[in-house]
Amino acid sequence: MNKRIIYGVMAGGGIVGLVASFLQIIEKLYLLSNTNKVLACDLGSVFSCSSVLKAWQSSVFGFPNSLLCIVFFTVFAVTGLAGLSGAVLPRGFRIGVHALSLFVLGFAAWFLSQSIYVIGALCILCLFCFGGLLLVNWAWVQINASDLPIGERGRAVVARAIKNNTDILVWVVIAALLTFAILLRFY
Repeated sequence: MNKRIIYGVMAGGGIVGLVASFLQIIEKLYLLSNTNKVLACDLGSVFSCSSVLKAWQSSVFGFPNSLLCIVFFTVFAVTGLAGLSGAVLPRGFRIGVHALSLFVLGFAAWFLSQSIYVIGALCILCLFCFGGLLLVNWAWVQINASDLPIGERGRAVVARAIKNNTDILVWVVIAALLTFAILLRFY
């Protein structure tokens, strides 16, 4: 697939996450100013941003997680836009930002599991962030396939998966598993 398209997907995922994170900060500030107000993203008992934003898990490091998300998604969006414009990004930079995106994906998976099973509510904006992360991570696997530090055999497996579009299936399965966990818990 054309690298510009892949970088465009990455930029799109970064922008989706950035906008969702920004809106979440606005909602968090609104909630801090009046804890009894109903937020615009409170759509019912299942989709209740205020329940999620009031939980300790939404501020793991002592400040809202969405502040970190704004930084991370800005990096992903700008990197995607740089690649889209034709910039040649050094291997070390690409692998480093790829590692960062995997870390953020792992953190987001933990946070969503906490939302589903501990908090008992979902933040719709968090789901958009997670979707953006899936796009960003798919793009990084596509871009870094031949440079991943996983050995020659591992790179061959990744290359074959990309050629057969199995990599897309993996990301779809991750999204489907999340959807299944949500449905199982709430419906």
